[in-house]
Amino acid sequence: LVGGVQAPLGRKCAGARVFDKKSRLIDHHPCKAKVQLCIQLPIRPHQQQTSDRSTAAICHVAMPSAAGGAQPAPKGESMAMEDSADAPSILKALAGLKPPRWLFRSVACLILGGQVISRICQGKIHWKNTLEQLKLVGPQSLGVALLTAGFVGMVFTIQFVREFAKLGLTRSVGGVMALALSRELTPVVTAIILAGRVGSAFAAELGTMQVSEQMDSLRVLFTDPVDYLVTPRVIASMVAGPILNVLCFSMGIGASVLLADLVYNVPANVIVDSARRALTGYDVFTSMVKSWVFGSVVATISCAWGFTTSGGAKGVGESTTSAVVISLVSIFIVDFVLSFAFYQGQGTALKQLK
Repeated sequence: LVGGVQAPLGRKCAGARVFDKKSRLIDHHPCKAKVQLCIQLPIRPHQQQTSDRSTAAICHVAMPSAAGGAQPAPKGESMAMEDSADAPSILKALAGLKPPRWLFRSVACLILGGQVISRICQGKIHWKNTLEQLKLVGPQSLGVALLTAGFVGMVFTIQFVREFAKLGLTRSVGGVMALALSRELTPVVTAIILAGRVGSAFAAELGTMQVSEQMDSLRVLFTDPVDYLVTPRVIASMVAGPILNVLCFSMGIGASVLLADLVYNVPANVIVDSARRALTGYDVFTSMVKSWVFGSVVATISCAWGFTTSGGAKGVGESTTSAVVISLVSIFIVDFVLSFAFYQGQGTALKQLK
């Protein structure tokens, strides 16, 4: 007990002991001390009594004077003890006001994102962890992303060539394909790969650290988990997202050219020339911006869901699943917002194909 007095409950007070802030016994008062106010609290290991009860009381006593009379405790201590008497009821009332879990996690995600932006602006970046996470997000995700982009390009080539051939617009296939891939397909496909492969890994790893109290161990070592764990993952996703997007776009165009030449007898130079005339620098820029935003969103949501994990192994699994689902939904919502902002009005890209 810090600055308080301890006595057993349910029995006549045999005396009172006063402890300092380091829980050292500094004074003892005999049974002449008159107990005025008691608050029931659990006994800590260093406060065990010979009593068979498992609770103790923090008591406000009237200190005995040298003449044998009772000297009241200081006014400040009396007020503090009276405030402490009301504390349990207030805490119980606050504990009953629990927000919905989705609201709690949404607010935590926003706060965590703000902290990451603040750390990046201040230059508080753990470069070693950032490079390790960049290897996980980039090279180790490249194979899956390229394979997915290649088949997406071939599937859309089948649909475009089949329909455009009826209209005699075979020369426009490459341009339409390049616009579809750069503006929508490759940024979204890359973000989905990141959410499924990298986001789930982030949520599971941080969730395991949270339920096993490794986060608390970092705080004990005066290490901020946001600096050490979250910021490197967000930066790695922000850097790797646009790079993967460019590589996936190249893979999609290459697969489209290959299929059109081998199956539909559309020369490769026709596809490439059509794509070159349709694409503009603005399309490339918006595609990179989308990939950068998607990577940031996936990493932030996954880390926030990992940080708010509870409930042991079951909670880790639920947080991982929820992080992937929320990341996918957020990708499509953000994609709509960015597309609405970037591509309003009538387009003029296909006029270049005439």
